[in-house]
Amino acid sequence: MPGVVRHADHPLFFMTATPQQFDLFKRIIDPARRIVLTTHLNPDGDGIGSELALAAYLTESGKDVNILNHSATPDFYQFLDSGNTVRQFDPSAHARVIKEADVIIIVDTNHPDRIADLRDHVLESPAKKIVIDHHLDPHPFADLSVIDDSCAATGEIIFRLLEHLGASPLSPSAATALYAAIMTDTGSFRYPKTDGELHRIVAKLLDCGVDPVETYRQIYDQAPLNRIVLLGKALSTLETFHDGRVAVIAVDRNLFHQTGTTESDVERFVPFAMGIKGVQIGLLFVELQDHVKISFRSLGDIWVNRLAQEFGGNGHKNAAGARVNSTTLKDLKKSVIDRSHHYLL
Repeated sequence: MPGVVRHADHPLFFMTATPQQFDLFKRIIDPARRIVLTTHLNPDGDGIGSELALAAYLTESGKDVNILNHSATPDFYQFLDSGNTVRQFDPSAHARVIKEADVIIIVDTNHPDRIADLRDHVLESPAKKIVIDHHLDPHPFADLSVIDDSCAATGEIIFRLLEHLGASPLSPSAATALYAAIMTDTGSFRYPKTDGELHRIVAKLLDCGVDPVETYRQIYDQAPLNRIVLLGKALSTLETFHDGRVAVIAVDRNLFHQTGTTESDVERFVPFAMGIKGVQIGLLFVELQDHVKISFRSLGDIWVNRLAQEFGGNGHKNAAGARVNSTTLKDLKKSVIDRSHHYLL
């Protein structure tokens, strides 16, 4: 069967999104009554948008749907969830919901560790598990894993799935959720994998009632003052290395304290490192309470996910991430910068 990797415990593990997989998805979903959706910690537009669009379809199909995430929804994505359907996971209130689910769907990540506090509850649940994602090097743990790293966003896979299931035209709110998913994961349609077919999908979403101007404004042009102040302080740390080919921004915990901001406020900072002429690799280091988060970006044929893998992370060819424990920001920054030299062109 083309595109399928078979594992002893998880036989349905696909590496491309096909109608056959979507039929298998339907076969699992149809008899289910209680469905839980989740995505990775610190959810981005792709994770939130994919959840909401899929949840809308499942709810309209008569399912009892719960969206439970480890992290709260960032305020600039809250407009996508006007009904406040996404809830932050609370074991005392939601462990039973996961245990009693018929199906659990994990979107925009393919590793159970990335769902953080939900991990053990999801793995121990007798529910059927489905993964829908577009990241490299998936971890096989679900009953059905639909992984397609040729897609620009998980939202693209969800659109294809819903279209195959006859859910088009989508409601304006579901279409907006998928538009936001695709727009944010493509850097407003400027990253690799933004092709004609993706724009044709976007055109269909616009025809469903998406307002692209308002969607962009809500996500990118509604920052509170303290987030802008944090950006200024973060940019003051910007340095270049290896003859100007590696640019680095470092945000320590003191900057969060000074500005009253949190981790979600730095989500869009790393592109500033990539905006410098001659830079091939951009790095953003964020010091958190018990670990350091690294965001990796690169141009062209630089497989920055392989650099991320050296530090326990992963991701896409040109965009990846890692979270590293038991180290200091200073030491980790030096180690990553030193290793980045080996990936430059």
